[in-house]
Amino acid sequence: MAAVPELPPLRAVDVQELVKLDLPTTKIRTDEDVGYWKTTRGYQDFGLFLRRLNESVVGYDLPYTEPVGDATASMIDLLDTLDGWIDEIPPLPTPQRYGNLAFRTWGKRLENEGDAVLAKLLPESLRPSIPYLSPYFLTSFGSFTRMDYGTGHEASFALLLLSLTLLRLFEPEARTERGLVFSVFLRYLRLCWRLQDVYRLEPAGSHGVWGLDDYSFLGYIFGSGQLRDQTDIPVNAILRPPLPPTNLYFMSIMRIREVKHGPFHEHSSQLYAIAVGVVSWFKVNSGLFKMYEAEVLGKRVVVQHIPLGGLLDWDHTVAPPPTVPLTSNTAIRPSGTVSGTSLPPQDQMSLGTYSNTALPTSATRRGIPSSSYGLHSRPGSGDARGIMPARAPIGPTASTTLRPISRGAVGATTMPQAPSRSPTPTKRGGS
Repeated sequence: MAAVPELPPLRAVDVQELVKLDLPTTKIRTDEDVGYWKTTRGYQDFGLFLRRLNESVVGYDLPYTEPVGDATASMIDLLDTLDGWIDEIPPLPTPQRYGNLAFRTWGKRLENEGDAVLAKLLPESLRPSIPYLSPYFLTSFGSFTRMDYGTGHEASFALLLLSLTLLRLFEPEARTERGLVFSVFLRYLRLCWRLQDVYRLEPAGSHGVWGLDDYSFLGYIFGSGQLRDQTDIPVNAILRPPLPPTNLYFMSIMRIREVKHGPFHEHSSQLYAIAVGVVSWFKVNSGLFKMYEAEVLGKRVVVQHIPLGGLLDWDHTVAPPPTVPLTSNTAIRPSGTVSGTSLPPQDQMSLGTYSNTALPTSATRRGIPSSSYGLHSRPGSGDARGIMPARAPIGPTASTTLRPISRGAVGATTMPQAPSRSPTPTKRGGS
């Protein structure tokens, strides 16, 4: 297992400096813009913030019993308020399979009252920041036009929490960050699950059966972080429901089992492939960071609707952080080949810079790999191979055993290369 380096502190932004900054607007229009975004200070702040949240929950279980601070409690109250609106705006008796029109009414209320809701959250000294926070707040719960929800909206909420931390409403220290994951983010997840159920929101940009999850991603990162340093619970424990609600990974898996029917390996083949092909939670956690950067933050169709600028600096670029190698001399390259060399330069910008382990970013249409590629039989042991392709016909689930499954493993496909061209010009303060 790699030694995880101590993370640097998160910078602070003085609210008085906001007048010098542009308001957040959508800036990503091309793949080149995505590549430029990955060089900005705002992107690096986001990566550091997610890794700090992840580290704060390692070794901790739910339910979370530590007392939370006033700011965290106020954030939970805000989410409770939005949840109460669902009771006041019931779904309409419409025949659509997806997207109840009442969701637009809920969204219109958020747009009309969003600033007032944020004002109740913030102390008087931070209220000038509302125009810089509102764009993230309004895009955190789905698209009111398309009536869908996906990982881009989840990312907007994480960026809202980052912005509030940069302003020091939340202090960037372990206990507060743990409260953000276990209290605030979990409350947000439950609110979004209810929005999806009541208003039948369509998955935004779903990858279908070979995607990780139709709606969310960060719960799997934080949940695997909770389990990262232990070896008592194997990765393939998820194949034996019901799972206890002791971590966000298990809770996300049980959510899928509630809303989807049929064999797990058919409707959630990517998660099944991880369960049978990755033999330690450390590799799952570090690989999910890589996958999040490639499949969420690296996809223009996902991030093009996220407002950038303002607190999330768009105009200043920074050098990539150094890559911390694994303690083993063997690493899984994105192409699936085994190598002792470091990752390509563009991967040095990875959100999971403390590990070179990569989960697959897309699936290949192949049959069941040869059984000669057996996995290690004990949980937590290392393995230099990738995981089974998500679209492979991998047969029946192993819901009756917790032992690692002896299945073949193949490598992941190559991650997208970071664009080298300059971004498209954008007007300052414009969309």
